[in-house]
This record gives sequence, C-alpha cells and structure tokens, in this order.
Amino acid sequence: MEKDKEKIEEEINENHESQTVDDSKEDNEDNIEEIHSENNEEDTESVEEDTKETEEDTLREEIKTLKEQKIRVLAEMENLRKRFEREKVDSIKYGSVNFARDILSPVDNLDRALSVINEEEEHSQSIKNLIEGLLMVKKELTTALEKNSVTKIDSLNKKFDPNLHQAMMEIENNDVEEGTVVQEVQSGYTMHDRLLRAAMVGVSKKPAAKTEESKVEKDNDIEENESEENLQDE
Repeated sequence: MEKDKEKIEEEINENHESQTVDDSKEDNEDNIEEIHSENNEEDTESVEEDTKETEEDTLREEIKTLKEQKIRVLAEMENLRKRFEREKVDSIKYGSVNFARDILSPVDNLDRALSVINEEEEHSQSIKNLIEGLLMVKKELTTALEKNSVTKIDSLNKKFDPNLHQAMMEIENNDVEEGTVVQEVQSGYTMHDRLLRAAMVGVSKKPAAKTEESKVEKDNDIEENESEENLQDE
C-alpha cells in the first residue's frame, strides 16, 4: 500500500514538473514573440522615417529647381524687355535713314551747281534770281536734314579717319601733316551717332623728293655717328 502511495506521488511530481516546463516554454515563446513584434515595429518606424526624409529631400530639390527656372525666365523676360525698348528707340531714331540717304543726292547736285557759278562775273537779274532760288532750296533741305539729326561731316584740314572718310586720292602737300584731308570730293553725313555716308576725300602725303632727301640725311647722320664712335674707340 505504501508503495502504491509513493508511486502515485512520483507520478504527481512528474506531471507537475512537466507542466512547469511546458509553462516555462510557453512563457519563453511569448517573450520571443513580443521581442519580434517590438523589433518589427521599430523596423517599420525606421523605414517610415527614412521614406519621409527621402520625400522631403526630393521636394526640396524640386523647389530649388523651380526657383532657378523662375529666375532664368525672369532674366530672359527682362532681357527681352530691354531689347524691345532698344529696338523701339532705334526705330524712332533711324527709321528715316533710307529717306535721308535719298535726300543727299539732290543736296550734292545743288552744291555742284552753285560751285560752278562765278561770283565775280556779272549776271543778269534772271540768273541772280535763279541763284537765290537755289540757295533757298539748299537752305531748306539743310534745315530739314538738321531737324532729323543729319549732320555734315567737317572733313577739310582734319586728320583722316577711316570711320568717317573714304580716301579717293593722295595729294602731295608739304604744308600740312601727312594724312590730313586737304580735298573733299563728296561730303559725308552722320545721323545721330551713326555714319550715314562716308566723305570722299583726298589725303595729303609728303612729296617724294622730300622723302628721299630725308632718307639721305638720315643715312648721313647714321654714318657720321658711326664714324665718331670709331674715332672714340681708337
């Protein structure tokens, strides 16, 4: 009887230990699941934060790009506005440039006609009236040109300027500096700050004989200097 009782107690103890082990295993499994769950939640939060930061960086880049594009567009619009204003001013200032060039031919013809008239010669009254009429027409044309900012180029006795003058000939002249305009074949004109027509001119140059003499004198001076140096060396 006592043996049976001991056996029953052993079985009860074994069952209790087995149940304790099972409970411990279940507790461990529950703890592991909780840990995994917490880790998963942390990973999810980390991924969400990284995604959010990436989206913010992308938005910042897009905003920066849009700002740069806006600045470029505004700059281009400002350049177009300035260009339009400049072209508008030029069209007002130089809109009649072709008409002004056409007017210059009658002015040239009037100048030629008046230049051949001998003022010392006695003329009839009708010729005098014609001359006065030509002078009045020339004055009116000159006034009309001046109102449109067309100005005659003052060329005689001025230094030759390739921006204003067109050299037609060279004239030997020892009285003025070489490269001076000594004859005007056709008058030149400017409109505002632009050249309307270049003046056709004759430009002075030194006489050939004088040039050769100067060259000979220069050579003689060189020889004299060399001789003096040789004497000093001796």
